[in-house]
Amino acid sequence: MSRFTQRITRFTAAAAAGLIGLSVAALPAQAQQSPEAPQYAPTMLILDASGSMQRPDPAGTMMDAAKSAVRSFVGTAPAESKVGLTVYGTSTGNTEAEKTSGCRDVQVLHKPETLDRTALTSAVDGIKASGWTPMGTALRQAAGTLPKSGPRSIVLVSDGDDTCSPPDPCEVARELKQQGLDLVVHAIGFAVDAKARAQLTCMAQATGGTYSDAADGPALERTLPRVSSAALRNYKAVGTPITGTGKYDTAPVATPGQYLDTLGQKEKRYWAVDVPAGATAYFSGTLSFPRLPDIPATEDMNTLQLRIYDADGQDCNAFEFEQATSSSDGVALTVAEAFDGATKQPTSGSSDKCKGGGRYYFQLTWDRVSAGVPERLPIELLVGIEPAVTDAGPVAVAPFTAFTEPSGAGTPVSGGPSFTAASTLPGSGRYTDTMQQGEFVFYRVKLDWGQGLAYRVHYGGNGRHGVDNISSVRTTLYNPIREAIDSDFASYTGSDTVLPTNKAMGTVPIRYNNRKSDALDPRKEAVAGWYYIAVKLGSNFTDKGINTPVSVQLNLTVTGATESGPTYATTVGDGVFGENSTGAKVPTSRTPGTATAAAESAASESKSSTALIVIAVIGVAVIGVLGVLGGWLAARRRRS
Repeated sequence: MSRFTQRITRFTAAAAAGLIGLSVAALPAQAQQSPEAPQYAPTMLILDASGSMQRPDPAGTMMDAAKSAVRSFVGTAPAESKVGLTVYGTSTGNTEAEKTSGCRDVQVLHKPETLDRTALTSAVDGIKASGWTPMGTALRQAAGTLPKSGPRSIVLVSDGDDTCSPPDPCEVARELKQQGLDLVVHAIGFAVDAKARAQLTCMAQATGGTYSDAADGPALERTLPRVSSAALRNYKAVGTPITGTGKYDTAPVATPGQYLDTLGQKEKRYWAVDVPAGATAYFSGTLSFPRLPDIPATEDMNTLQLRIYDADGQDCNAFEFEQATSSSDGVALTVAEAFDGATKQPTSGSSDKCKGGGRYYFQLTWDRVSAGVPERLPIELLVGIEPAVTDAGPVAVAPFTAFTEPSGAGTPVSGGPSFTAASTLPGSGRYTDTMQQGEFVFYRVKLDWGQGLAYRVHYGGNGRHGVDNISSVRTTLYNPIREAIDSDFASYTGSDTVLPTNKAMGTVPIRYNNRKSDALDPRKEAVAGWYYIAVKLGSNFTDKGINTPVSVQLNLTVTGATESGPTYATTVGDGVFGENSTGAKVPTSRTPGTATAAAESAASESKSSTALIVIAVIGVAVIGVLGVLGGWLAARRRRS
């Protein structure tokens, strides 16, 4: 029978980079954060100190306002973060006679090393605005001071466009991205005109970053800490590179593993998977959105659709639809499908090829598009193949995990910006963090078969009471395949707030048979692995609020004895999602066919000439390095 599933999610968190395996599998090295070792993207602040920054502002001059905004950020940035400071326009005047020297006037006042509040504040205090605006040169020089690998960020504040081009700052941003640098540029226009706004926006979008307007000093003091905090908790999309196609019959074939592609607005893109008879196939896509300020709620929504087609391109009527509101808060939109067509016996003489083993095609469409987002965004793809189960293990259970309020001051942690970089919570206890407005942070808890969790989140007061500082708070609990188990939200006005508002949020004991507990709504706690807790502190609803950090306390209970899991009919080999593979999964383009034909094609390709083999080995080695950096996460999901 055909199946149509529609699910709408009001909140989805910052992008996941992978899933968890059949049993508890290890995450990639950069994702294995402990409470004592949070990771942040090294970030360089670039500050405009050209002569025009001497213009008057409610704070005194625009330069005075910019200094105050930087001090505000430095004072609240995490102690473990790495922050640098670059300025331009401080050593010359802005006359035509001084243009040649003024367009070389870029200084790195502080390298992006572990946060030194005293040194950064002292450097900011000594800035004097006087010269030209060599924005492109400053961007190139700042990028050169950041680490050579890993996520990196630049936050640039300017009150106008580049007055020294070439090099054009937008072209510099494109060059940096083309060099393969994992660098995101966020730009803030400080009382700029349309020309400068267009240039700054182009520079940011060329790297997948954001542009923000700040009309005056008070607005800049609200905006800079928010943008800079988002830059520190930078999200990195990971996976083996793959390029989907606009037609099913030319789509690349992907084996189990994590892949990275791009998706354009309103674009339809196809990928192929060969599914053995009796197996369940998994396919998911995660589209991450940049943080954008001041997007109207009616224009702040995105949708992602997934469809499955058979070997002849016929629709299998397996459709998933996911929607994210408040996309401008930096959410990630994920759509996933557990396809069981290969587990069914094809009918003799039937034209229905959506049953039995063979080649299937997965198609994603970024359908509804919110305002202000880039034309294309990275999309993470996960492919999995799960064998049939001969023994599913213990029966499904209903009781939720009982919550016990922990005692003590709590263990400091620093939540990550995505599922991959989520901070690990080792078990029951109280954990403390600090959040800026406009942030989502993630924590993860390892649950084996038979175990469960319950938790509550406490947002502390920040002294900003009243309706002028209203923002939203939310927490969502996810299973290892990024499905939301439960969610709750409330308004935050600066006073103590607890979520969930009535009782603790949690899971039932993790069992394979939970997916069969109800044919219409199976329980989502059906796979062992990492369970994720997302915590949100929204931005102000008005321009009158001040970005004051908020203390967060997460109280957690983990209970239950470990049980044996399911038994599979065949060995898993490299893992359902390729998590046990020693090398990266290299996607290939082949003509449509069965799984057997695809295997024969792969064997034939392996007999290429010696020169091609050498090239292939080098290519696999390079991609393997990317795989180690990006990581392989795995999961399994079986939906009845």
